[in-house]
Amino acid sequence: MYEYFTYRTYPPRLPATQDGIEPQRHAVAIVGGGPVGLSLALGLANHGVACVVLEADASVSHGSRAACISRRSQEILDRLGVIGPVLDRALPWTAGTSFYRDKPVYRLEMPMDARQKFYPMVNLEQCYFEQDLVDHIEARRADTVDLRWQTRLTRFEAGDAEVLLHVENPLGGYALRAGWLVACDGARSAVRAQLGLRFSGTQYDGTYIIVDIHLESRHPTERRAWFDPPSNPGSTILMHKQPGDIWRVDYQLRDDEDPVEAVKPENVLPRVKAHLDWIGETAPWEPVWISSYRANCLTLERYNHGRVLFAGDAAHLVPIFGVRGMNSGIDDAHNLAWKLAQVIRGSAAPALLDSYSDERVFAARENLRFASKSTDFMAPPTPAFKLMREAALGLAVGDAFFATLVDPRQSSAVAYPPSALVVADADAFDGGPAPGATLAECPIERDGLPAHLTDLLGPRFALFCLCAARPEIDLGDLPVAVAVHWIAPRREPRAAAWDRTGALFTLYDARPEAFYLIRPDGHVMARWRRPDAHAIRAVIARALGRT
Repeated sequence: MYEYFTYRTYPPRLPATQDGIEPQRHAVAIVGGGPVGLSLALGLANHGVACVVLEADASVSHGSRAACISRRSQEILDRLGVIGPVLDRALPWTAGTSFYRDKPVYRLEMPMDARQKFYPMVNLEQCYFEQDLVDHIEARRADTVDLRWQTRLTRFEAGDAEVLLHVENPLGGYALRAGWLVACDGARSAVRAQLGLRFSGTQYDGTYIIVDIHLESRHPTERRAWFDPPSNPGSTILMHKQPGDIWRVDYQLRDDEDPVEAVKPENVLPRVKAHLDWIGETAPWEPVWISSYRANCLTLERYNHGRVLFAGDAAHLVPIFGVRGMNSGIDDAHNLAWKLAQVIRGSAAPALLDSYSDERVFAARENLRFASKSTDFMAPPTPAFKLMREAALGLAVGDAFFATLVDPRQSSAVAYPPSALVVADADAFDGGPAPGATLAECPIERDGLPAHLTDLLGPRFALFCLCAARPEIDLGDLPVAVAVHWIAPRREPRAAAWDRTGALFTLYDARPEAFYLIRPDGHVMARWRRPDAHAIRAVIARALGRT
């Protein structure tokens, strides 16, 4: 079988203990060293908080798995310092085509213009992505991220002040103490199971087979979906190009097929060959990885339970359609990292973590709402749904209105509703990112060099002052750092940056000026037409629970 990735095996280690308990008390213990757990660890490190990561496996994951990284996730990875190696290998794409049998019925075009720093989507196999995160931790964050391989959580005891975790690895068992436990241990979360928590939502019956193949093809990087193709009559097939001439093929099983038998190579390979032959791919190919998948639209009701928190698939399960699974998990980690860090440092009350749950449950329900529509179309749950889909596809061949029903509704950043961390406008705005939304990207000039607005963000609150004259804002003593950035409409020697394209002030409705308070995760907290230090302090104090 073609080897496109060299897996490293990481050995276990046994720390020194006293009476079976590690003397060191960890600020945070993260269970699960996949993309979400590693992203959270790096996010905490950015905020100066050390953690221990417990990973049951001996290496990063196998296969493409979550293979598409959204623009929002790329922005987060940029903040974590790992976007470079990811983009060095990833394949960017902006479009896709959906077919009904052999006829194109919908063209997906994702927004990409001169304002953007990143593509709307890039493809990279999850094993490479995880390895990039691990390499970065080993090279630059080993002092704050203690990554322990082949270490499985067996049980835990959560108290009012800390959590006692019992773990095992091939060298033996021991216990360790942590102020907080974050479950990033996936769909079969052991943490969730011990607490007896159950998902709510919809479980779908349809099964997809996922196959990574090595194939040298000249077809461009795009998302292709076929409904009712001759190679899989009555069902669907998806294809995505990955780096290294790896193509991911997802195909839906018919209702009369046994998933256990269908995943065997002798049944998978003829199916893939039939499709490749039909679309005219005649080059030699071979399988790399085979798995199966069932769509679920599920979430916990809350993501914080005392000293135990949940993120990623441990908190919610989102269908692959629209690539919301891993991407929403990375956004969970980005939301949680700064809030947990503020609580640990004593800058914020523990109630700040309620906003993590409120906001990310809201985001999960938004993702599930869109994903369920895509799933109902990709894998109709009933004969009636299937009949409606066939009718819509038939009409879509010649009618653009019905073609919109085929829209896969790709993942995008979620704007949070009003909460303790989102303050509704007190002044009138006709445009610009509203409170709760992520920043709209725009080119700027910074230190005499081209840059982007999001480059001004860091692991702190930020106040963007879009105005012609340098503002005088005294925020006084705050328990958190706030970076004040004066962004001028023209080059000014004392400005942090200036609007070199002339687009920023219009995009942010800064007529003639505007002041945006930004959270550490890049969401807008509040905005004003005039600088108001008292209002800014009040918003931050309210968010931190210090009012």
